[in-house]
Amino acid sequence: MGDVLAGIHSSWEFDTDSVLIRFERGIRTPKLFQILGERRIPYEALSSVELVPGKRKGTTVLRAVPRPGADPLLDAAAGQLKSSADPYRLLLPAERETLAEYYADELRAALPATAAEPADGYLVAAPAAPLQFKAYDARVAFDGDVVSFRWFSTGASSAKWKAGDQFFQVSELAGIEWRSPEIAGGHLRLLRPGPDGKPEPATTEPDQDPTAVCFGLGYGLVHESLPLAAAVLAAVTSTEPARVPSKAHHHRADPADIADRIRHLGDLHGAGLLTDEEFSEKKKELLAEL
Repeated sequence: MGDVLAGIHSSWEFDTDSVLIRFERGIRTPKLFQILGERRIPYEALSSVELVPGKRKGTTVLRAVPRPGADPLLDAAAGQLKSSADPYRLLLPAERETLAEYYADELRAALPATAAEPADGYLVAAPAAPLQFKAYDARVAFDGDVVSFRWFSTGASSAKWKAGDQFFQVSELAGIEWRSPEIAGGHLRLLRPGPDGKPEPATTEPDQDPTAVCFGLGYGLVHESLPLAAAVLAAVTSTEPARVPSKAHHHRADPADIADRIRHLGDLHGAGLLTDEEFSEKKKELLAEL
């Protein structure tokens, strides 16, 4: 193919074995698209192609339907994305419907023989690390090997402060649980493996669980948290041997930040939420980061 079909929020460039989706930047463009920038979708990752009228008058929609299990971004989203934030959806002016029909037929002809089957593994690349975002109770970062939760004194529960900042190697994880910030109870939780190797179900509310961060109004927006969740999920399910983080992953803490954390621990101790032993132990841990 090699042609380009320009839509309202993105354009699709058709190659011999894949379609390169480039997302536009602009006030009206969904922020998730702006963060993603561009994505290359192999034809082998697709199951079908649809052409339907758009919800907006005078528009039509060309949508490539991915195979189940082919894209870590959609696996992490677990069906929670609004149609307007669907990265496989190309919104077009109605006058381009005939052109869209042509490319839809071309795409259908390029689908693999296994299109009706779930993918054996991820065929679409996950967003590249490093990635980070600010949730309600922590700053979350992923460098490709380690996920870190650094708690905020204004949002984190006493249970999370008692546990201290958290660092999780990919090799320690079995999956992720992402609940959209646009719904009540939104959060990102890291799942550990159970005895059978499968993710253990959560037994603690996210605001009390040190393996979870909570979203809130204005925090942890979809366009920041979802790409990170997808990158973590892809790393966890990768068939490549897990890389062992080096000492370079330890970052020297800001003394002012440590002092603020110790003051907050003192407040918890004064309120009776930390015992003398817990306060002393957590204080030692914080001082050790200097």
